Amino acid sequence: QVTLWLKKIYGNQPIPQYEVNARTVDILYELVECNEARDRDVSLLIEDMKQKAAEYEAEANYLQGLLAESLDLSLSSLSSEGTSYLNVLVNSAMTLETKDTSLASFFCAINDMTSELYATESKNREMELELTNIRKKLTAALMLEKQLEGDLKKTEERLEVEKAKADSQSQNLKFLKDKSEDLKIRIKAAEEQLAATGLNQSLTHESLVSLSEQLAALQEEIVPLKKKLESYLDLTPVIIFSPVLL
Repeated sequence: QVTLWLKKIYGNQPIPQYEVNARTVDILYELVECNEARDRDVSLLIEDMKQKAAEYEAEANYLQGLLAESLDLSLSSLSSEGTSYLNVLVNSAMTLETKDTSLASFFCAINDMTSELYATESKNREMELELTNIRKKLTAALMLEKQLEGDLKKTEERLEVEKAKADSQSQNLKFLKDKSEDLKIRIKAAEEQLAATGLNQSLTHESLVSLSEQLAALQEEIVPLKKKLESYLDLTPVIIFSPVLL
């Protein structure tokens, strides 16, 4: 069946070489079925169109005979103006998709098209209103975006300034830290040098700081004693006579 179909497709031309196996045969068989189904559909469509053409031709012949019998009119007897009017009438009927050329059919078609036109215009107005609202929202969004871009730029500039300040403070802190370490080393070296020369340990910085703390503690302890002593100083002195003198 596949071979016959290929011969039918290529006719007198040689069939191209192809690898014959189960898969290629299956694919070609599917193509055969699709092609035959399409051919059947096309044949049915052609027959239907032929039938409709015959029906239209019979109806046209009937109408021509009716015009010739009742009004003694034919297409050949019409003037150019009459033929033009007839063509306009036919084109209008085809455009409006009426079932015939009667006034009732024309009025119904015109009413339908008028209603459709009103509906379309109403929909267009709604779409224009929606488009206006979208434009307003878009304008607001663009303004907000512009404002955000300005705020972002200011923030970035401020961050640059703060970063520069932080870098400067970091450098100052590093300088002070290095200076403090240098002073500690120098103080330790000076203390070691003084200790080597026989300096009393009680005169070192640590000893003096400790003595200062002890002095502050003693001063705090003396404060209530001073207050108590002041209360005794306000008393009247008492003279004690010796018994020997009496």
